[in-house]
Amino acid sequence: MIIIRDGQLELGTHRIFDHLNCSFQGDQKIGIVGRNGAGKSTLLKVIAGTLQLTGGSIQRDKTQKIAYMPQEVVLQSSKGVFDEVFTVFDRFTQLEQRIAELEKMLEEQSENASDYIEEYVKLQEQLAHFDKIAAQRKAREILTGLGFKTEMLQAPVDQLSVGWKMRVVLAQLLLQNANFYLFDEPTNHLDIVAKEWFFHFLKNGSFGYALVTHDRYFLEHACPVIFELERGRGTMYNGNLSYYLEQKEERRAHALAARTRQEKEIDKKQQTIERFRASASKAKMAQSMIKQLERIELVEVEPVLPSIHLSFPPVDQPGQIVLTLRNVKHSFDGKQLFCHVNGEIRRGEKAALIAPNGVGKTTLFELIQGKLALQGGSIEFGHKVKTAFFEQDQTRVLNNHSTVFDEVQNSCPDVNQQTIRSFLGSFLFSGDDVEKKIGVLSGGERNRVAMVKVLVKKSNFLLLDEPTNHLDMYAQDILLQALQQYQGTILIVCHDHDFIQKLATRILELTPEGLQSFNGTYEEYLYFKKTMQSSQSQPAIAPKPEKNEPASEHVQSGKELFLLRKQAAQLESKINKIEKELKELTVQFANMEYGSAVYQKAEKRYKEAQKELSHFLTEWEEAQKIITE
Repeated sequence: MIIIRDGQLELGTHRIFDHLNCSFQGDQKIGIVGRNGAGKSTLLKVIAGTLQLTGGSIQRDKTQKIAYMPQEVVLQSSKGVFDEVFTVFDRFTQLEQRIAELEKMLEEQSENASDYIEEYVKLQEQLAHFDKIAAQRKAREILTGLGFKTEMLQAPVDQLSVGWKMRVVLAQLLLQNANFYLFDEPTNHLDIVAKEWFFHFLKNGSFGYALVTHDRYFLEHACPVIFELERGRGTMYNGNLSYYLEQKEERRAHALAARTRQEKEIDKKQQTIERFRASASKAKMAQSMIKQLERIELVEVEPVLPSIHLSFPPVDQPGQIVLTLRNVKHSFDGKQLFCHVNGEIRRGEKAALIAPNGVGKTTLFELIQGKLALQGGSIEFGHKVKTAFFEQDQTRVLNNHSTVFDEVQNSCPDVNQQTIRSFLGSFLFSGDDVEKKIGVLSGGERNRVAMVKVLVKKSNFLLLDEPTNHLDMYAQDILLQALQQYQGTILIVCHDHDFIQKLATRILELTPEGLQSFNGTYEEYLYFKKTMQSSQSQPAIAPKPEKNEPASEHVQSGKELFLLRKQAAQLESKINKIEKELKELTVQFANMEYGSAVYQKAEKRYKEAQKELSHFLTEWEEAQKIITE
């Protein structure tokens, strides 16, 4: 159990916690929420013991092992990935080494051999509790779940990207077998596949945890308790994200009603005071009522975030084709990331680029940006295209000594001050906030500044690499509104399912073999993928129903059932034929000249085949549904 009583914390002139009280049970799975700057990361630091309260007290169960993962870790190691992760068990490795030394001394029958027997027995007893083979197996399971392929396990950690290094840190943490974990935005560097594995690891674990995350899916399904930090204090909600939002809205409604009653009462008393002041006999009573008003503590009502309306700087409209990729390929250290990447981004599209980590989404962005040299193929921007890029490490280039306003203004001197202030205000920097130094901002606040720097530029094509990282739910909603209002073209990399679903109208899946395009929302894309996979694994004929089962209302006779099964088999044959054709066309595209007559003819057939496949799949599913009823 972890208990904070009357916790107070001030950093400089900023009060983070104001009489904070909370208790976390050892087996609770808690999601910590609050706006950027509310103190979520700070709370984890206090619990972990890396930061001390300036007032109040904290009590930790000494029998409980607590493991803490900060939001950012500087990991430097020349060891391979597996060896670095296994340093968690260095204590036992050292025991093995010492035991080996003692065994050698005993075998040599050293004069002082008897002096080492007691130590040898003691160390053997300690080592008996360590199952090295089981620990190695678990380390491999965790690393595999987090996306490390076998060939990556020996790669030097120093050669990894920041995102992969954070996965190494997460693997070390999960290997510690702690009773209670403190996670500070652990999913920021995880792709969709690794997120899914981590989600199930949390759900099925017998440990407790406090999880700071802005991922709605985790807060909804992996956090049965929500703890909100707001204005220096905390509130516990015994339910998931949906329950928290519902209860919070009810609390706000009650607070608003109470505040309204207070204001009516105050107005009534003020009118009475004005009348009494005119009477000498009631002047004393008026003074008494004034003192009563001064003692009233107004009920605080949390403001509702208003909808934003941004006026983006004017810019020329580009041509119909904004970006063209032709046979782009790239390799790293002799390993091919991707090849045969062909495609177009058209004016006004909001496209999401998806792929597991390691395939090369960020690399493709850097190739488009011109930061990496092309190894093959070509990348061309359309007529009058003006780009603005948001990179994963965009916050690292912020000047800690600049104010929020100056940092934005210095990056776009051709934009007027009113526009800059309007954008900053929309992203929750209002009043004196714009004069804060960058160095005192939280990770989420820094991300908002970096995003404003990108959005306020005169552009008609935004390329965004993980823009939602470190943003709280409120800031994510603001960013979503801004991007929905943006009249230009967007290409975004984002691992937040909910965000992609609400923004993207086209999905581009990057694979080692090329780029696959799907016109539609993210959920429609997932449904299509699932349907394709199930159709490939579905048996040709559904199993016969048991004889004692009643006949389906939809199938009136054995003849109708026979005909339906025959129809389903014919449809399945057509589906397999079209799927084979689509695969062959995909291979052929790689050897065709992009834009040629042959390419256009093949592309037309590819789209027709996709429609035919969707139609046949729908008919097949309907037939199977009736057959199996």
